[in-house]
Amino acid sequence: QVQLEETGGGLVQAGGSLRLSCAASGRTAGTNAMAWFRQGPGKEREFAAAIKWSAGSTEYADSVKGRFTISRDNAKKTVFLQMNSLKPEDTAVYYCAATERYLGPFSSIWRQRGQYNYWGQGTQVTVSS
Repeated sequence: QVQLEETGGGLVQAGGSLRLSCAASGRTAGTNAMAWFRQGPGKEREFAAAIKWSAGSTEYADSVKGRFTISRDNAKKTVFLQMNSLKPEDTAVYYCAATERYLGPFSSIWRQRGQYNYWGQGTQVTVSS
């Protein structure tokens, strides 16, 4: 089992920045990739960003590309989401996810919630206008 714990959420004004962290613990040796998803009020949970754990290559949803950056610290088993130029529509609960599956090159399957084995509890991000 892998446990994921997100931190760093909060309230920020539009145009501001926040940095989310997700610390992984437990049997992390088999982790192939990690991702951030988000779920806004009344919306379905959607993909935001992903990172291949060994290679460090990244993938982003169009809605966050150019504003968000996903990165990882292998030694600390932690993944980060730096969020800049935040907009009110970024308001959501942000979830960290991990997968032991090999998903291959970045494609639409990376954006599917069902591909991820483990999930954190989520952290609230609220962007005021």
